[in-house]
Amino acid sequence: MNTVSETINDSKNALLEDMTQVAVARDTRALERLFDHYAPRIRAFCLSAQPGANLMADDIAQEVMIRIWNKAHLYNPATASLNTWIFTIARNARIDYMRKNGRYQSDIDPEEFWSEMADENADPFREAQQQRDQERVRDGLKQLPNDQQQVLAKVYLEGKSHSEASEELGLPLGTVKSRVRLALNKLSVIIKR
Repeated sequence: MNTVSETINDSKNALLEDMTQVAVARDTRALERLFDHYAPRIRAFCLSAQPGANLMADDIAQEVMIRIWNKAHLYNPATASLNTWIFTIARNARIDYMRKNGRYQSDIDPEEFWSEMADENADPFREAQQQRDQERVRDGLKQLPNDQQQVLAKVYLEGKSHSEASEELGLPLGTVKSRVRLALNKLSVIIKR
Protein backbone atom coordinates (compact mmCIF):
# COMPACT_ATOMS: atom_id res chain seq x y z
CA MET A 1 0.00 0.00 0.00
CA ASN A 2 1.39 3.40 -1.01
CA THR A 3 1.81 6.08 1.59
CA VAL A 4 0.80 9.66 0.88
CA SER A 5 4.41 10.72 0.34
CA GLU A 6 4.98 7.87 -2.13
CA THR A 7 1.86 8.91 -4.06
CA ILE A 8 3.05 12.53 -4.16
CA ASN A 9 6.50 11.43 -5.35
CA ASP A 10 4.93 9.24 -8.05
CA SER A 11 2.86 12.22 -9.19
CA LYS A 12 5.92 14.50 -9.27
CA ASN A 13 7.90 11.90 -11.20
CA ALA A 14 5.07 11.51 -13.72
CA LEU A 15 4.95 15.30 -14.21
CA LEU A 16 8.73 15.44 -14.65
CA GLU A 17 8.53 12.62 -17.18
CA ASP A 18 5.80 14.49 -19.06
CA MET A 19 7.96 17.62 -19.05
CA THR A 20 10.88 15.64 -20.46
CA GLN A 21 8.64 14.19 -23.16
CA VAL A 22 7.46 17.68 -24.13
CA ALA A 23 11.05 18.96 -24.24
CA VAL A 24 12.62 16.05 -26.08
CA ALA A 25 9.87 14.46 -28.17
CA ARG A 26 7.37 17.37 -28.45
CA ASP A 27 4.78 14.94 -27.08
CA THR A 28 1.34 16.57 -27.19
CA ARG A 29 -0.19 13.89 -24.92
CA ALA A 30 2.37 14.78 -22.25
CA LEU A 31 1.48 18.45 -22.67
CA GLU A 32 -2.20 17.58 -22.23
CA ARG A 33 -1.40 15.86 -18.93
CA LEU A 34 0.63 18.88 -17.80
CA PHE A 35 -2.25 21.12 -18.85
CA ASP A 36 -4.78 19.02 -16.90
CA HIS A 37 -2.61 19.25 -13.81
CA TYR A 38 -1.37 22.85 -13.98
CA ALA A 39 -4.08 24.90 -15.75
CA PRO A 40 -6.55 24.81 -12.80
CA ARG A 41 -3.72 25.69 -10.41
CA ILE A 42 -2.57 28.58 -12.58
CA ARG A 43 -6.15 29.85 -12.81
CA ALA A 44 -6.46 29.67 -9.02
CA PHE A 45 -3.13 31.51 -8.66
CA CYS A 46 -4.41 34.33 -10.92
CA LEU A 47 -7.83 34.47 -9.27
CA SER A 48 -6.28 34.68 -5.81
CA ALA A 49 -4.64 37.94 -6.90
CA GLN A 50 -7.70 39.27 -8.74
CA PRO A 51 -10.94 37.51 -7.74
CA GLY A 52 -13.56 37.47 -10.47
CA ALA A 53 -11.10 37.99 -13.32
CA ASN A 54 -11.99 34.69 -14.98
CA LEU A 55 -11.12 35.76 -18.52
CA MET A 56 -7.72 37.01 -17.39
CA ALA A 57 -7.08 33.73 -15.54
CA ASP A 58 -8.02 31.70 -18.63
CA ASP A 59 -5.80 33.82 -20.88
CA ILE A 60 -2.83 33.53 -18.53
CA ALA A 61 -3.25 29.77 -18.09
CA GLN A 62 -3.28 29.38 -21.87
CA GLU A 63 -0.25 31.65 -22.27
CA VAL A 64 1.68 29.69 -19.64
CA MET A 65 0.97 26.42 -21.40
CA ILE A 66 2.16 27.90 -24.69
CA ARG A 67 5.35 29.08 -22.99
CA ILE A 68 5.87 25.64 -21.47
CA TRP A 69 5.53 24.11 -24.94
CA ASN A 70 8.01 26.58 -26.42
CA LYS A 71 10.53 26.59 -23.53
CA ALA A 72 10.34 23.04 -22.19
CA HIS A 73 13.89 22.39 -23.41
CA LEU A 74 15.15 25.16 -21.09
CA TYR A 75 13.85 23.51 -17.91
CA ASN A 76 16.65 22.22 -15.66
CA PRO A 77 15.50 20.09 -12.71
CA ALA A 78 18.81 20.74 -10.96
CA THR A 79 18.10 24.46 -10.57
CA ALA A 80 14.38 24.47 -9.64
CA SER A 81 11.46 22.16 -9.05
CA LEU A 82 8.92 21.88 -11.87
CA ASN A 83 6.31 23.71 -9.76
CA THR A 84 8.68 26.60 -9.10
CA TRP A 85 9.64 26.85 -12.78
CA ILE A 86 6.02 26.78 -14.01
CA PHE A 87 4.73 29.24 -11.41
CA THR A 88 7.60 31.61 -12.20
CA ILE A 89 6.39 31.52 -15.79
CA ALA A 90 2.82 32.09 -14.54
CA ARG A 91 3.88 35.08 -12.41
CA ASN A 92 5.75 36.61 -15.35
CA ALA A 93 2.83 35.95 -17.71
CA ARG A 94 0.48 37.64 -15.23
CA ILE A 95 2.78 40.68 -15.00
CA ASP A 96 3.01 40.83 -18.81
CA TYR A 97 -0.77 40.57 -19.06
CA MET A 98 -1.29 43.38 -16.54
CA ARG A 99 1.20 45.63 -18.31
CA LYS A 100 -0.34 44.96 -21.67
CA ASN A 101 -3.97 45.32 -20.59
CA GLY A 102 -3.68 47.58 -17.55
CA ARG A 103 -3.54 50.77 -19.57
CA TYR A 104 -7.04 50.03 -20.84
CA GLN A 105 -8.58 49.75 -17.41
CA SER A 106 -10.91 52.51 -16.36
CA ASP A 107 -12.89 53.56 -13.33
CA ILE A 108 -15.95 54.13 -15.52
CA ASP A 109 -18.77 51.74 -14.74
CA PRO A 110 -20.36 50.78 -18.08
CA GLU A 111 -23.72 50.12 -16.43
CA GLU A 112 -23.79 53.64 -15.01
CA PHE A 113 -22.69 55.09 -18.34
CA TRP A 114 -25.49 53.44 -20.32
CA SER A 115 -28.17 54.16 -17.72
CA GLU A 116 -27.44 57.91 -17.89
CA MET A 117 -27.51 58.15 -21.69
CA ALA A 118 -30.62 59.54 -23.27
CA ASP A 119 -32.16 57.60 -26.13
CA GLU A 120 -31.53 59.67 -29.25
CA ASN A 121 -34.19 57.76 -31.14
CA ALA A 122 -36.86 58.30 -28.51
CA ASP A 123 -40.25 58.71 -30.05
CA PRO A 124 -42.61 60.50 -27.67
CA PHE A 125 -45.65 59.42 -29.69
CA ARG A 126 -44.62 55.75 -29.58
CA GLU A 127 -43.94 56.02 -25.83
CA ALA A 128 -47.39 57.57 -25.26
CA GLN A 129 -49.01 54.79 -27.32
CA GLN A 130 -47.09 52.14 -25.40
CA GLN A 131 -48.17 53.64 -22.09
CA ARG A 132 -51.79 53.74 -23.26
CA ASP A 133 -51.57 50.09 -24.36
CA GLN A 134 -50.16 49.08 -20.97
CA GLU A 135 -53.03 50.86 -19.20
CA ARG A 136 -55.56 49.10 -21.44
CA VAL A 137 -54.03 45.70 -20.66
CA ARG A 138 -54.02 46.46 -16.91
CA ASP A 139 -57.67 47.59 -17.04
CA GLY A 140 -58.57 44.57 -19.18
CA LEU A 141 -56.94 42.20 -16.71
CA LYS A 142 -59.08 43.65 -13.91
CA GLN A 143 -62.23 42.79 -15.88
CA LEU A 144 -61.34 39.10 -16.19
CA PRO A 145 -62.55 36.50 -13.68
CA ASN A 146 -60.11 35.87 -10.80
CA ASP A 147 -59.22 32.36 -11.94
CA GLN A 148 -58.19 33.66 -15.38
CA GLN A 149 -56.29 36.60 -13.86
CA GLN A 150 -54.35 34.17 -11.66
CA VAL A 151 -53.35 31.95 -14.58
CA LEU A 152 -52.28 34.89 -16.78
CA ALA A 153 -50.29 36.39 -13.92
CA LYS A 154 -48.41 33.12 -13.39
CA VAL A 155 -47.71 32.54 -17.09
CA TYR A 156 -47.08 36.04 -18.42
CA LEU A 157 -46.10 38.20 -15.47
CA GLU A 158 -44.09 35.62 -13.51
CA GLY A 159 -42.80 33.83 -16.63
CA LYS A 160 -43.90 30.37 -15.48
CA SER A 161 -44.56 27.52 -17.89
CA HIS A 162 -48.06 26.11 -18.08
CA SER A 163 -46.97 23.03 -16.12
CA GLU A 164 -45.33 25.18 -13.41
CA ALA A 165 -48.50 27.27 -13.13
CA SER A 166 -50.50 24.04 -12.95
CA GLU A 167 -48.40 22.78 -10.04
CA GLU A 168 -48.42 26.08 -8.14
CA LEU A 169 -52.17 26.60 -8.52
CA GLY A 170 -53.03 22.94 -7.94
CA LEU A 171 -54.93 22.71 -11.22
CA PRO A 172 -54.81 20.16 -14.04
CA LEU A 173 -52.57 21.22 -16.95
CA GLY A 174 -55.51 21.19 -19.39
CA THR A 175 -57.44 23.58 -17.14
CA VAL A 176 -54.52 25.99 -17.01
CA LYS A 177 -54.18 25.93 -20.81
CA SER A 178 -57.93 26.45 -21.29
CA ARG A 179 -58.00 29.37 -18.86
CA VAL A 180 -55.02 31.01 -20.56
CA ARG A 181 -56.68 30.66 -23.97
CA LEU A 182 -60.03 31.96 -22.68
CA ALA A 183 -58.39 34.84 -20.82
CA LEU A 184 -56.35 35.90 -23.87
CA ASN A 185 -59.44 35.80 -26.09
CA LYS A 186 -61.47 37.88 -23.60
CA LEU A 187 -58.58 40.29 -23.09
CA SER A 188 -58.28 40.77 -26.84
CA VAL A 189 -61.96 41.68 -27.09
CA ILE A 190 -61.79 44.03 -24.07
CA ILE A 191 -58.72 45.85 -25.39
CA LYS A 192 -60.18 46.35 -28.89
CA ARG A 193 -63.26 48.16 -27.53
